[in-house]
Formats: sequence, C-alpha cells, structure tokens
Amino acid sequence: MQHHSSGERTHQMPPPAPTSSLRGLFERVLPAMVPTRSSEAESIIRELFALADIEIGGTRPGDIVVTDPKFYERTLRGASLGFGEAYMDEQWESNALDVTVEKIMRANLKQKIQGSWKLKALTAKALLMNLQSKTRSGPSVEAHYDIGNDLYTRMLDNRMVYTCGYWKNAKTLQESQDAKLDLVARKVGLKPGMRVLDLGCGWGGMASWAAEKYGCSVVGVTLSKDQVALGNEMWGPNGKKLDVELKLMDYRDVKGTFDRVISIGMMEHVGPKNHRDMMSVIHRTLKDDGVALVHTIANNRSLRHGTAWIEKYIFPNAVAPSLSQMGRAMEGLFVPEDLHNIGPDYDPTLMAWWDNFDRTYSEISHRYDRKFYLMWKFYLLAAAGAARARDGQLYQVVMTKIGRAQPDCRMV
Repeated sequence: MQHHSSGERTHQMPPPAPTSSLRGLFERVLPAMVPTRSSEAESIIRELFALADIEIGGTRPGDIVVTDPKFYERTLRGASLGFGEAYMDEQWESNALDVTVEKIMRANLKQKIQGSWKLKALTAKALLMNLQSKTRSGPSVEAHYDIGNDLYTRMLDNRMVYTCGYWKNAKTLQESQDAKLDLVARKVGLKPGMRVLDLGCGWGGMASWAAEKYGCSVVGVTLSKDQVALGNEMWGPNGKKLDVELKLMDYRDVKGTFDRVISIGMMEHVGPKNHRDMMSVIHRTLKDDGVALVHTIANNRSLRHGTAWIEKYIFPNAVAPSLSQMGRAMEGLFVPEDLHNIGPDYDPTLMAWWDNFDRTYSEISHRYDRKFYLMWKFYLLAAAGAARARDGQLYQVVMTKIGRAQPDCRMV
C-alpha cells in the first residue's frame, strides 16, 4: 500500500491517440467475461499497451517480452491478478518492471480492463463481510509478516522499519528511515518521561527511536509473532535494554492512556469497516492534552478492497484508506493539525528494498524458491512504479483532541 530520484525514471506520456477503433474493442471486452480467441486477445493487449507507450517485443526501459502467448488472454481476463500471475509463471518479462507499471498507471489501463468475475466477487465479499475483524486480522498479518525474519533482516534497515522513508536530505535507506522516525518524533513533540503507544509497531523501529533518542517509555502492539519475538530481543533486556515492550495484541484490546499515540503503517490493514474503531481507540488511549500521528499509505479514491493480486499474494484483506475515509473516521473525535504527503518518497524506499532483497537473495534461496523471488520482485517494483505514477499517497496526519491548544507540529 510514493522521490528524490523519481525525475530520472519518469517518462512523459505521448498524447492519447484517436481510438474510435479501440472504443469498439473496449466495448467487446468489458467486463472481459466472454471467451476471447487468443489472436483477438493479443491484438487488444498490444493496442492497450501501446496507449501506455509499452512495446511488446521492444527493447526500451519498460517494454516487455512475451514468452508464452497465454499471457494475452490471461491478462485480459484477470486484469492485475492475471498480469501478476503471468509474471510469476514467467510468461512475460521486462528489463525495467517498475517503469512498465509506472507507464501502465499513468495511462490508466487498470480502468480499461475491469477484470473477471473474481474481482467482482472480491467487491461483494468486502461489502458483505468485515474482512479485518478480530478473528480474520491475525491470520492476515501472519501471512505477510511471519514468513521469516531472515527475509526482512536482509531487506530492511538496521531498525527493521518496513514503511516509507523520508528522503528529503537522505542518500541511503538507513538515513531515510532515521529521518522519518525523527520527523514523527518531532511532529508529536516527544520529551523524556513520556509514555508512548505505538499501534502496529512492527519490529519496534519507532518504539526504539522514541526510547533511545527521546527517553520515552513505549508500548507497541502488533499481531505478528515474529515481530514481537525479534523486536523484544533487539530492544529488550537481551538487546539494547531500552524502555520498550512489544505485545502480541489486537489494537482494539489496548488499555490505559498515553501522552502520545503513534501508528505507522497499520491503518492500511484496518479496513473501511474499522476506520472509526481505530480512531476511537486512539481517542480512548490518548490523554486530553496529548498528540497523535497516523502514517498511512492512502488511495486516491475510496475503495472497499485492495487489488486482486496484492490481496492474494502479499497483503490479504488489506486496503489503504482515502483521505475522505480518514476524515470521516476522525470526525467529532480529532482536529487534524497537520497533513503531510510524502508519497513520492515511497519510490526510492521500495527500490532500496528491492536492491537489498535481490543482492542477498542467494543467502536465503533455499527457503524462498524462484516463484517467490518473482512474486516479491513484482510486488516491490510494481509498487515503486505505482508510487512514481502517483497512484497512491503516503499521508502523515497529526491529530489532537478537540479543545487542545495547537501543537508545534508542522515540520517538513
């Protein structure tokens, strides 16, 4: 669920071509549920990709090579799911996958191929069910965050921060993550002796920063067993001996009150039916004169579920909020004191994660097979391309309870 280097990689799109013939093609394939001859599918996909300045068989950055003709019909019928699965099955390849996806996003091709009945079933399921209820949240978190600390220790920075960095004055991943953590600390005004709650604490990167650099006492909660185990080992009595306690707990079960409440990268997993619950938990646990901050990936439109490929392979039941969804969840509870969009910084963050993963993959290839490698490559590079195309944002929202004096929190 976003660039100091983005300018070098962004491609100017050519003006849209007249597409009277394409309109007819679109009308025939939307919603892409009737059988399509392979030759017709290839023709449609080639014309669609041409709109994005992607040449099939070309050699420029972002062009693709198709190695199995089943790719065409699979992509036409399955949209993002078919496109991603075809990549995992090595039916196509790109010499710059991030550029490929950036071009697709800029040309808005995902709106031109609506996908199959599976996508419509996903929408219906999200409408009828609470996909992020207490009983469903644990398994969803485990499916991504408990696949192995050996992967994440190689991919992430020294503090194991798995969220967007802040690259304004940073040249390395470590510098960007340290800058992000300190930006958050300054925005909420951390001071020695403060009691801090970190909702969705991950491996304790923010918690350790608040304790080590600002002298705070921090409680973090997450539903990942691996994160709690490694985080407590790193920051607890057997590690740096910081005043940090990470707990395996649903955010809805947190008790007590805190001077500051911080959530970095958790709201994407909460789900639309629970946005208000999350804000209510922050309100309940925050002292009246406290300051809260939510750092979250955000969609440009209000959605009920994520993309089908991400849902199936990366983040089950995760869907980032839109700004309007966040506003409705905050209404009557909080005053938004500052809104800061660092979405373009997700591009260099994801590219750095990919470089780390790719460079160290041979060390863990016995545990993560070739198909996982391609899946993870598609995840990281497609996300980088989408961020570069501004398909999603990254908001940091500073909030206070109604009536509190405005804090000094506008720091960029």
